[in-house]
Amino acid sequence: MKIVSLFILVSVISLNCKKDSSTPNSPVIGIPTVTTVAMSAITATTASSGGNISADGGAAVTARGVCWGTSSGPVIAGNHTTDGNGTGSFTSNITGLAPVTTYFVRAYATNSTGTAYGNELSYGTSTPDIYVAGYEFVATKTVAKVWKNGIATDLTNGVNQASAQSVYVSGTDVYVAGYELVATKSVAKLWKNGVGTSLSNGLNNAQANSVFVSGNDVYVAGSDLGGAKVWKNGIAASLPGGNYSYATSIYVSGSDVYVAGYDIYNGANTAVKVWKNGVGTFLTNGPFNAFGEGLFVSGTDVYVVGEESNITKSVAKVWKNGVATSLTNGSYDADAYSVFVSGTDVYIVGDEYNGSNFVAKVWKNGVATSLTNGTSLADPFSVFVYGSDVYVTGFETISSVGVAKVWKNGIATSLTNGTKSAQGDGIFVK
Repeated sequence: MKIVSLFILVSVISLNCKKDSSTPNSPVIGIPTVTTVAMSAITATTASSGGNISADGGAAVTARGVCWGTSSGPVIAGNHTTDGNGTGSFTSNITGLAPVTTYFVRAYATNSTGTAYGNELSYGTSTPDIYVAGYEFVATKTVAKVWKNGIATDLTNGVNQASAQSVYVSGTDVYVAGYELVATKSVAKLWKNGVGTSLSNGLNNAQANSVFVSGNDVYVAGSDLGGAKVWKNGIAASLPGGNYSYATSIYVSGSDVYVAGYDIYNGANTAVKVWKNGVGTFLTNGPFNAFGEGLFVSGTDVYVVGEESNITKSVAKVWKNGVATSLTNGSYDADAYSVFVSGTDVYIVGDEYNGSNFVAKVWKNGVATSLTNGTSLADPFSVFVYGSDVYVTGFETISSVGVAKVWKNGIATSLTNGTKSAQGDGIFVK
C-alpha cells in the first residue's frame, strides 16, 4: 500500500512538472520605435518638427515629443516638448530658439520600459529681419522711409515733407505710422506694405506717432488740433483731455488698450499721462513740465518713460505702475524715449547731455551704457529686444550731418551714407 501511494505521488509530481515546463514565457516589453520628422517652418526663434511612432514596444506610449539642444544627442532632461501619447504621427512646435544658431533635434517616445529616441537631425535658425521707420532728406524735403535689413523703401515721393515714426510687423504685413505735409497741414498717415492711407482729413495739423497690431485690429496713436487720438482700423476716437494733449505711444495687451503721452495739468504745465481703455491718469503733477514718450506693458506691469524737469534741467525717468524712478541725476538735461521689457530685464533708450553734445544711452535695469562717445550729437529713439540681442535705432551726426543708425548690442551700423540728414525713429525685429 505504501509502495502504491509513493508511485502515485511521484506520478503526480512528474505530471505537474511537465505542465509547468510547457507554459509559455511572459512577453518581453521593449522600448518604442520612433523616427524624427524633418524640420519645417524654420524662423529665427521657432521651428516645427515631430515624429512617428511605428511600434509601442509592447506597452502603452505615455509621453512623446521632440528634444533639442546645441550639442549632439539631446535628451528629455533638457529642452523638450510634450505632444500627447500613443503611437502614430505627431507634430511638435519648438520655440525660444536663438537666431543664427545650429540645433540638434530628436523625437522621443516613452513607455513603462524606458525612452526611445529617433534619428538625429540638425538645422540652423535664420537671421531675423530688422525693420526701421524714419526719414531722409532728398533735395529739400524729408522722405518717409522704411528700411528692411538696411535696404530702404520710400513711402513718399519727396514732393511733401513727411516722416515715418513707428513700425510694426504682423505676419508678412508691414505697418508704418507717420505724417505727410499736404498743402499747409500735416496729415496723419498709416502705410501698409508701402501703400499709404490718410487717417486725418487735412483740415487741422495731425500726426500718427505709434502703431500696434493685435489680431486683425490695427491701432494707431497720435494727435490733431483737438488733442490725443487713437485710430482703430482707421476710425478715430478722441482721448479724454485738453486740446493740447498728445499721444506718443500705444500698446495693446489682451483686451486692454494703453496709450502714453502728455496733457496739460490744472491748466498750467504739461504732465505725463497714460490712458487705459480711454480713461486717463496723470503720472506727474509737479510745478515743472513733464512728457511721456514711450510705453510697454508686461503682464500686469505698465512702464512709461519720458522726462520731467526740475528747476533747471530735465531728468530722464521711468514710471512703473505710476511710481517714478530717475535714470539721471539732473546735472545735465536728459530724456528717455522708448522702453522694452524682456523677461525680468527693462531696457530704456534716451540721451543725456555731457556739456558739449547729447550722448545716446541705453539703460538696462537702470544702469546706463553709452552708445556714442559724446564727440558728436546723437539720439536713440526706439529699442527692441529679440532673444538676447538689443537693437536700437536713432541717429548720430557725422560732419554735421545726421546719419540714421542701428545699434545691435552697442555696435553701430549706418543706414544712410551721410550725404543728407536722416534718422531712424522706430524699430521692429522679427
